[in-house]
Amino acid sequence: MSPAILSLLTFLSIVMVSVSLMSVLSDLFLRDRDKVNQRLKEEFRKTQKEKIRKSSLFKDLQKVRLEDLGEGLMPKMTLRAKLEQLLEQSGLDWKVERFLITSAAVALALALPVLLIQRSILFAAIAAIGGALLPNFYVRMQRTSRLNALRSQLPDAYGLMAQGMRAGQTLSMVMQGVSEEFPQPISGEFAYCYEQQNLGLPTELALRDLARRTSLMEVNIFVVAVVIQNQVGGNLAEILDNLAKIVRERTKMQGMINTLTAEGRYQAVLLVGLPPAMFLAMLIINPSYALILFDHPILIISMLTSMTFGALWIRKIINFDF
Repeated sequence: MSPAILSLLTFLSIVMVSVSLMSVLSDLFLRDRDKVNQRLKEEFRKTQKEKIRKSSLFKDLQKVRLEDLGEGLMPKMTLRAKLEQLLEQSGLDWKVERFLITSAAVALALALPVLLIQRSILFAAIAAIGGALLPNFYVRMQRTSRLNALRSQLPDAYGLMAQGMRAGQTLSMVMQGVSEEFPQPISGEFAYCYEQQNLGLPTELALRDLARRTSLMEVNIFVVAVVIQNQVGGNLAEILDNLAKIVRERTKMQGMINTLTAEGRYQAVLLVGLPPAMFLAMLIINPSYALILFDHPILIISMLTSMTFGALWIRKIINFDF
């Protein structure tokens, strides 16, 4: 085995061992402390109240306009605002600065070994770009998982709110009930909305901010229904019951779509992952033969471009709104 490959494998082994040790130590020594801290945060909601007080909504109430409710998101957002919304929806306690620093650190950690081993700025740039995209990929995975969990909780939450409305409770009271009876992430979102109203934010603006934070069609429909009911009247409990049925049907439909498109998704993973896997296998079995590929960078660039285009095309086919 060549010294360059041996150095790279040694570097990766050290990184993996360090990550494993940190994970074990964190699970053994920090698990109970994290649970206590989380319990205290949920009990007193100090962190949440401070975050709400610093919200820009209290500085400029016109930032969220009621006539934009149907759009689901604010019409114009800066790049920083989009990153903040992405991090907020992912549920990670990250700031934009931490996200950017993490992206730069991962890019440097991948590019530096490639530059030292291959002595090629092109390959180092490719590794840096890939490393910079890894935190973004992780955050988007967390966002998708959290929003899917939130969507699955909505039918039961709407049903509980409808029962509370029939019992004579107000909208803020039933939202507090959802925050106390349901697990995360829906409990945190409704608790945030409830605390906003307690601190003086109008109900419509608090609900509008809820729709912005989640960016879910089901939540947007709920917000629009509540606003219209406040303006023209109506039976909100019946509206919530009907909305719970609609969301359940949408959830079932989404499950059917995921089942029918599972083959296409697994094919995409296989087609995208097979070339790198085969190259790594050849690198272990016959390094001298595999390293010849690095003498033709145009082939590597063409391969990456084709794989990216194919993955995006397959994603476009199997993902659609309904």
